[in-house]
Amino acid sequence: MSSTPVHRRRPSLSNPRVQRTRTRILTIARELLPQVGPTGLTYALLAERADVTRQTLYRHWPNRATLLCDLILEGPDLGPYPQPGSDVRAVATAWVRSLRDGNSDAAIRAAVLAVTAQADHDPDSAQALARIIEDRHADLNRLLEPSGVHVDDDEFTLLYGPVLARLFLDRGQVTDTFVDAVVAQWLTTLKRSGALPRPHTATGTGS
Repeated sequence: MSSTPVHRRRPSLSNPRVQRTRTRILTIARELLPQVGPTGLTYALLAERADVTRQTLYRHWPNRATLLCDLILEGPDLGPYPQPGSDVRAVATAWVRSLRDGNSDAAIRAAVLAVTAQADHDPDSAQALARIIEDRHADLNRLLEPSGVHVDDDEFTLLYGPVLARLFLDRGQVTDTFVDAVVAQWLTTLKRSGALPRPHTATGTGS
């Protein structure tokens, strides 16, 4: 028998009922967040609206930062996610557009800003922010695997940084034209650093 207290045990996500409850809670949290803001999204309010106990919330998310982290990483469903491919430009463009579309959701925007703002003085938020970045970085490299390109930390920042700066600092629109310019500049940087594989050229013996 497990010695871990019941309130500290993580729920089994292999249980369909548990997964449905978790998904429903995240959906309600996503609806509430733009209305009440990050500080107003208390576990008391969320438990009431989702018709669950606070104990249930703490089993899934020990703190609010982990809740916001999962809210960012797991939705909403905004259409097909980019697929792996050998065309670096096409993969990067699709990934950046997906990043833009995800952050167009009001709840995700609020969650990203909240986690980032708290990261300097809240260890849970710092850990959540690191998890978000690591997850997105790993996923981009997964999409790029067929191309043979592996993006390091600096190269990853150079791709997503301009998009988040336009969204959160400039408070502007990330158009397809802007995305294309970001990706073109990024590819130039990769080429200069030698991160892009050289294209194969055919050679022959004929004149």
